[in-house]
Amino acid sequence: MTTDPNTVGCNLFGGDQRKCEIILGIRYTSATLSIIGCLFIVGVIWLFKKYEVFAQRLILYLSVAAFLSSVGYLFTGNHPQSPSCKFVAFWLTYFDWKGQLQVTDGGSCTYLLVFLAEWVVLLWVCCITVNLMFNGILTRRTDHLEWLYHVICWCIPLVISCFPFINDSYGYAGAWCWIQPQFPYWRFGIWYGPLFVIIGLLFVCYLYLTIHLRRKVKSWEGLYNPELERTKEVLRQHIRPLQWYPLIYLSLSVFPLIHRIQNAISHENVFGLMLLHILFAPLPGTVNAIVFGLDRETTSRLSWIQIKRAFFSHFTKQTIIGEYPAEVHSPISTPNSQPIIDMEITSEQTDLDVSQV
Repeated sequence: MTTDPNTVGCNLFGGDQRKCEIILGIRYTSATLSIIGCLFIVGVIWLFKKYEVFAQRLILYLSVAAFLSSVGYLFTGNHPQSPSCKFVAFWLTYFDWKGQLQVTDGGSCTYLLVFLAEWVVLLWVCCITVNLMFNGILTRRTDHLEWLYHVICWCIPLVISCFPFINDSYGYAGAWCWIQPQFPYWRFGIWYGPLFVIIGLLFVCYLYLTIHLRRKVKSWEGLYNPELERTKEVLRQHIRPLQWYPLIYLSLSVFPLIHRIQNAISHENVFGLMLLHILFAPLPGTVNAIVFGLDRETTSRLSWIQIKRAFFSHFTKQTIIGEYPAEVHSPISTPNSQPIIDMEITSEQTDLDVSQV
């Protein structure tokens, strides 16, 4: 078998076609499931007008980014040095900032799409984490920062993903199509370095938020304030729907991170690591959909009668009363109001443990 990157065939693992077919099959399956999951989330949010709640809009934006990222994993071409190959790697870097693994299928090299998609997903996870920190620790809402979230998550990745074009660094990289090995400063400057730092910060923030909420629950024992009953509902509305998504991203990033570290210090292709990488990298859409579907409020509405009624409500002028609660604007503070100072209520009365918040 030829190993010429411009010809059809597999040039990984010493030309072992069986291993390449396994990698490609898992990639396509994982990406397809993720696309289905993302479409499920977007469809339910649109159908039941959940987008009226800020927390649900954040889930919507994350799902759109994950969908575009998963689409990139399905793109293949015929020539690793073609312009379309560079576009695919750029796409994935922009929209996902996690995988940039693209096995040569039929000699295709899809590195530009990889690099673009990765950034957007990661930054939306960061914005969700920031929102959780503000809601859960500072008891402040960040709805007014929604426009800034969009600027950060869509514009910054676009700029960063264009840097390798300066000296035509995108190209055939052996195990996948990405920044070529002869440009290590681009790899570490706009990928490995920021990635490890951000993943570390996300882990610290999520751990601190969990510990903080547990301590809050204990400090509320023996005290009660009717005003804080409304705080409980607001926290549930803003924190509970979002709490799992950063954890999902962190969990699914473990094997891709290990594979990146191995690749950074060695150019040898390890089949096991690559298999785990390509299995988990496209999966956020799938796992996000499972968590989203397990939400009790969502599950209770997935009956044929409610689905049909919600669907037709989008096309009729008749006002149909839905079950999804409207956003509560107090007592969590906005830019023009003061934050909550006293948060003491009993854990039994609030039923506000970490697994629920």
